[in-house]
Amino acid sequence: MQISSPTILDKKYIKLVLQISLSEISFCIVDTLSNKIETIGNYPLKKSKSFSEVEEEILSFIKKTPLLQSKFDSILVLHNNNLSAFVPHVLFDEQYLGSYLQYNTKVFETDFFTFDEIPNYDMNSVYIPYVNINNSLIDLYGSFDYKHSYSILVKKVLDLSKNNDEPQVFVHCQNDNFQIIVVKNQKLILFNSFEYKTKEDFIYFLLFTVEQLQLNPEVFHLKMFGGITKDSEIYQIAYKYIRNISLFFENNDLESKISQQEYLQNFILIHACE
Repeated sequence: MQISSPTILDKKYIKLVLQISLSEISFCIVDTLSNKIETIGNYPLKKSKSFSEVEEEILSFIKKTPLLQSKFDSILVLHNNNLSAFVPHVLFDEQYLGSYLQYNTKVFETDFFTFDEIPNYDMNSVYIPYVNINNSLIDLYGSFDYKHSYSILVKKVLDLSKNNDEPQVFVHCQNDNFQIIVVKNQKLILFNSFEYKTKEDFIYFLLFTVEQLQLNPEVFHLKMFGGITKDSEIYQIAYKYIRNISLFFENNDLESKISQQEYLQNFILIHACE
């Protein structure tokens, strides 16, 4: 999805990817000439009961961060929330976007719905973006594209599952939620997102999901990434119940300047830069 029409007078060969959630802002700046990531940044947001306070903090951070005030040739804003669903092309009708979300989130007639096409995989990602934040970013940047973070996440996992006929289970971890993606040879078997407070919540949701898919914890390989290390509580409890488990790290030219931990934490950002 694109907002406004870009007018480029002077090419700077710099791209900004800005990811926004209600708990964190993260960004990635790419030199498009060398196709290398120059900067990655993460800024945790204060917990707040008011959505308007969160929006205000997000915009204040962007305005006060010199790196984000540069002139960029292109800007991609990623909306990271659980207000989304994947819909196969054969079941998709652009006139009824809200109907695809009503079974997993509360929707209102006033909500704005949009979608991302997932190239090569015959499906779309339907979601509710942060409209007020988009409108404020128009004033700051004028022109930018936007997508849902999970569109990037799922497409990349599918890309990496090529020529593998065994079901693969990926878990992407964030501050208080995680996503389970199950794929088989570039086919999406399942995608779901869960909120959790304790490691016991986490392992319950994970084991329940794989049980429903009739996957044997002694056989399938679990690959974990996102905000996680081998010392994390959720990694340790998953290791206790699942025989084959590892952190998920794939080499890519864009990542040559960053550590494995930065890659794990910023998987979506990094692959949005491609």
